Amino acid sequence: MTAEDYNDCVRQYADGLYRFMLKSTRQVEDARDLVQSAFEKLWEHREEVNASKSKSYLFTIAYHKMIDLGRKNGRIEFREFLPDQIATERGPTPRLRQVLEEALDRLNEKQRSLVMLKDYEGYSYEEIGAITGMNSGQVKITLHRARVLLKQYLVSVENVI
Repeated sequence: MTAEDYNDCVRQYADGLYRFMLKSTRQVEDARDLVQSAFEKLWEHREEVNASKSKSYLFTIAYHKMIDLGRKNGRIEFREFLPDQIATERGPTPRLRQVLEEALDRLNEKQRSLVMLKDYEGYSYEEIGAITGMNSGQVKITLHRARVLLKQYLVSVENVI
């Protein structure tokens, strides 16, 4: 990977990686640090990384660093998702976002990560497996169970109203 390829990676993937880390950790500073660490590791290993595989490499590194951070801290503490951003929106969207955030909060760390990698970032089961170290069958099963939990929460009238 050349320096130009690396710069292209930063332009193309930094925002998506940051969104994934922010949704996973719910902490702005941790998300920034994890993204920076992933890009730093990519730069250090740029000679070995194929430019076409850089997105997967970045998400894999960031995911594993997030897991390490969670272990280091005992567990990742989830906070309310950027209340200042939500307050600026109008109409039913803030409530919908709140309900979705509450539903995602009910998932464990692995389930949340899989949902976000598949449904927010659009990775295939095989790519998610490569990122998380799971095989595609495990990814499908865990993702299915997470979606069942989300559905149970979201269709419950008392949670939505």
